[in-house]
Amino acid sequence: MIHGSHMHAMVLERPGEQLKALKLPIPLPGAGEVLIKVQACGICRTDLHIVDGELPKPKLPLIPGHQIVGAVEAVGKGVKGVHAGDVVGVPWLGGTCGRCRFCMSGRENLCDKAIFTGYRRQGGFAEYCSAKADYCLHLPEEFQAVQAAPLLCAGVIGYRSLRMAGDGKRLGIYGFGSAAHIVTQVALWEGRQVYAFTRRGDDVGQRFALEVGACWAGASTQRPPVELDAAIIFAPVGELVPLALRAVGKGGVVVCGGIHMSPIPGFSYELLWGERRLVSVAHMTRLDGEEFLELALRVPVITTVEVFPLEQANEALAALRAGRIRGAGVLVP
Repeated sequence: MIHGSHMHAMVLERPGEQLKALKLPIPLPGAGEVLIKVQACGICRTDLHIVDGELPKPKLPLIPGHQIVGAVEAVGKGVKGVHAGDVVGVPWLGGTCGRCRFCMSGRENLCDKAIFTGYRRQGGFAEYCSAKADYCLHLPEEFQAVQAAPLLCAGVIGYRSLRMAGDGKRLGIYGFGSAAHIVTQVALWEGRQVYAFTRRGDDVGQRFALEVGACWAGASTQRPPVELDAAIIFAPVGELVPLALRAVGKGGVVVCGGIHMSPIPGFSYELLWGERRLVSVAHMTRLDGEEFLELALRVPVITTVEVFPLEQANEALAALRAGRIRGAGVLVP
């Protein structure tokens, strides 16, 4: 039951500023929507890009957060397949037009009218949120809220990145945070070898990568001990692209898995020659989410999390910005 008519939320009023703790009306679910009592919300580097003003035109004032796990409290008119009491996940993709050439060809992640949770619609850094019912993901009852939250973006984007990387056995991962520690578990389950790259001097990050199962860990400027079949770049650092291309062999692929990246420096054609490919991952589809959650249960994926109370969202974002979070950060109301 909903107690009272207001909720606590962490709100971005102006990019570049800290989130403000505010008391706001609990949203009402519109047609096709559900009202969700938030149990946990993961902290993503995309949240940082939004708060820091690196992604344009967020819907202000904004409640960030797009890795939401919660229980459905109420359903709006016309909702089918989702009921009060269901535990669902709310991911980054919050809605699409459903009619364009991308939506009609299984590429809804490229829809020009897509709406994104915690960016163009209110997110989960709050006690309640609303979401389009058709874009919620049903969560297996085996999942615990705090551990499941990072699966909804870090996990799904990591999964999509891994699929775009192909079937190569020797996989490099640049930037070993939330997405990397999840996708490494999937890659190992599939019989691959993982080579982890971190910031220079990040001994803690390299030890963490080895604990998760990487067979080698070093600085991003180092050459791995073997030629890689593929590499995924999760760190938003454009300078890593030429380094990753140099590390993969002929026919290899480098996947840029983030929504934002600093400028990529020029590099010689020799790095790309030999049918190497450079591709980007743009968002996710609902099918990605459904496939990955089923796979995560089979592996099973175990997330390493650091939990922060909702009111410490600014401290959590600062820790993520500084690279001090081991695994994934999660806010709990």
